[in-house]
Amino acid sequence: MNKMTDLKPGEARCPAQSTQDIIARDKIAAPDWVRSESYKYLGSEDINTQRYIDPDYAKAEMERLWTRTWQFACREEHIPEVGDYHVYDVGPYSFIITRVGETDIRAYFNACLHRGTKLRASGTEGRASEFKCSFHGWSWNIDGSNKKVVCPWDFPHVDAARLNLPEARVELLAGFVWINMDKDAPTLGEYLGAEALSHINAWGLENRYIALHVQKPIPANWKLTVEAFQEAYHVIETHPQVAVSNADANSQYDIYGEHVDRFISPLGVLSPHLEGKYNEQDILDQFTVGDAGVLEGNRLMVGDSTARQVMADMFRGMFEKAARADLNSVSDSEILDCFSYTVFPNCFLFPGISLPMVYRFRPDPKDHRSSIYEVMFLRPVPKDGPRPTPAEPIMLTLEQSFKEAEGMDAGFGAILDQDTDNLFLQQEGLEASAKHGLTLGNYQEIRIRHFEKAVDKYMAMPPKKP
Repeated sequence: MNKMTDLKPGEARCPAQSTQDIIARDKIAAPDWVRSESYKYLGSEDINTQRYIDPDYAKAEMERLWTRTWQFACREEHIPEVGDYHVYDVGPYSFIITRVGETDIRAYFNACLHRGTKLRASGTEGRASEFKCSFHGWSWNIDGSNKKVVCPWDFPHVDAARLNLPEARVELLAGFVWINMDKDAPTLGEYLGAEALSHINAWGLENRYIALHVQKPIPANWKLTVEAFQEAYHVIETHPQVAVSNADANSQYDIYGEHVDRFISPLGVLSPHLEGKYNEQDILDQFTVGDAGVLEGNRLMVGDSTARQVMADMFRGMFEKAARADLNSVSDSEILDCFSYTVFPNCFLFPGISLPMVYRFRPDPKDHRSSIYEVMFLRPVPKDGPRPTPAEPIMLTLEQSFKEAEGMDAGFGAILDQDTDNLFLQQEGLEASAKHGLTLGNYQEIRIRHFEKAVDKYMAMPPKKP
């Protein structure tokens, strides 16, 4: 038996109502895939900290992990017309994602086949009839075939038939464009697994658009940045302002195969850490997750209902009006709760209605102690009128607050600041520590263990060139 409880490792749960208990009381019932659980005990051993602080480990990740995994490169809405392109970078790798036909999207390695100059600058997008090198003028058609070699008489040794731009694999899912550098990798569906794939499809994310996109450098290894958002265990200490209306320790954690995991954090209910200290009206009055100012000047009363039900009803009406969409068939849990799916290695899907986001994490190619963190809010596409164009990225500096991003809710920006402020201290703490391992909770931190087991799998493979 372990030292903290009389239960076997992995069996313990918060001694309070569960996520499923909370959801079962909702007025509009959740679908089966919300009311399911998929936890698996994965061990209790420490996670070695060298993976976060060793530059050679980071280099090996680039050669073993990033060259083999499926990554979200852009949304289809970034490239709606033939000839539209969007540049996606990860580490030293760069890709031109372009629409060649109505249903034909390709990802070209972003380098001239003459002397290697990038054909399009990082962070750019636009429309092109060709991809032409700015150095010597070699050019390619948007289908990747070579269009022109300047002074071809000087290249009798070059086989024109082999001058097509090299491609990464591309698959489309839920409005996202996914790429993989490994020609031998499983399909995206196999990579995700049937159950996780069914969940992602059920959310209808292809019917969303990017309403806000914020990017910021973080002074911590990319894996630490990912893991900061994989549990609600930190809420009571890091985000005390939301604990009154967030069932943090009640949150549910699920894993699906090797590459996907999930948590459901119920909102509109009191944290078990604060039991007996607040009533239902207090919970409603202090609801600050998501659109923090939503109740400003419009105090709602619980009456004979519950704070959770009042919030679900209010959000339903608010988002129906904003999106000009019918949400009557959407469950209270899908409307209100925080759902998070991690798609290994670097994408988080928050497909709920009140927190409709995507996170993307990328390693800094020049510093293993730094990473790039992106937050994208996906709002429902209005049922009438043209599809909105995706928001341009807002680039914050290291010193800036998320609250400074135009369009960012101030309350949620403060939450993101609290999360990322911890990361600088964690990176430096790991490097200063005499303890060379992370000790994880068996349940609340299972997503971190699941994530690092996937890292271990790829790091055990030999290097692979794209």
